[in-house]
Amino acid sequence: MALVIVMSVFNGLEDLIRGLFASFDAEIKIEATLGKSFQTSSDWLTAIEKVEGVAILTEVIEDNALLDYNGNQMIGRVKGVSDNFLDQGRFSKGYFWGDTTLGTDLRPAAILGRGVGFFLSVNLNNVNVPLKVFYPKAPRSAATLDPNQLYATATLEPVAYFSIERQFDDQYIIVPLEFTKSLLNYGDKRTSLEVKVAEGYSIDEVQENLKTHLGPDFSVKNTDEQHAALLRTVKLEKFFVFLTLTFILAIASFNIFFSLSMLAIEKKKDMAVLKAMGATDKLIHRIFLKQGMMIAFSGAILGLILGYGVCFLQQSFGLVSLGISSAVVDAYPVRVVWTDFVWISLAILTITFAASWRPAHIASQVDTTAEL
Repeated sequence: MALVIVMSVFNGLEDLIRGLFASFDAEIKIEATLGKSFQTSSDWLTAIEKVEGVAILTEVIEDNALLDYNGNQMIGRVKGVSDNFLDQGRFSKGYFWGDTTLGTDLRPAAILGRGVGFFLSVNLNNVNVPLKVFYPKAPRSAATLDPNQLYATATLEPVAYFSIERQFDDQYIIVPLEFTKSLLNYGDKRTSLEVKVAEGYSIDEVQENLKTHLGPDFSVKNTDEQHAALLRTVKLEKFFVFLTLTFILAIASFNIFFSLSMLAIEKKKDMAVLKAMGATDKLIHRIFLKQGMMIAFSGAILGLILGYGVCFLQQSFGLVSLGISSAVVDAYPVRVVWTDFVWISLAILTITFAASWRPAHIASQVDTTAEL
């Protein structure tokens, strides 16, 4: 029961992480394998849009910059995106409040992570105070004494907050692509391209199509690959929790060992009678193994049923809450996976067999002449 519940919680956390990241990250992200950015052209981008399975292609220019709002300053991550960014279903999970717009070319707007907005004390209702963005210019051969010539600056109107996950909330602001292209002086260069997959196509299928089209100079990653380290950590934690609880089961299996050992001692005369009637050592060995299996699997089946029942109630009614008022979900997420039941059953089978083998062997070696 404990194994089913704990492993289901890890499955739920893994799904929650995927869902949160999918609200901010693209289904497929294209980056250069070497360097920070890569050169693009309208024909090249059009060719990518025509790759089978590509529904929306969003251009991205992303870099660190100094943010200033009414004298409050911080280093943030400026993500410039083309106009179709919000068409990819972004911010479907988490919290979002404000205007779902990136403004116009004359009056660009910014969507801020909640952490960025709180740190800078941004007031979305005060249209008179702009958000200033400073970006260092590329070093020139000629030195200058004017500090204003060392950086580029531009202003934005904060219009919305988003809250998905802390690493995004505390760093990112979403701005128009033309704003970052001008501020960072990127021209036709882009740091990445983000792809939304068309309906009827799988992400893996479109990913392979893009890899074939783009060649080895570009990395094409799905959502899981963009955060492979974090998801690998969750799976590793789940594996070690499984080992820990399985070890506890192994300790508990000593009850089976001692129960069968005592049974073998009590039933020596009965086994001697069976042997005298023609029962073989192998038959008696199987009898005690089956006894151990009955003891273990009666508890295992009950535990699996109860574990599934608790997970079902948690999914339906959220019995155990996270206890965090600002959390994206109110209750612990759980997801039952049938393969977990298979691994748990195999672990129980192995432990039971190991615990029952020795008592069964001792029982099968009873000396008939000594007992009768």
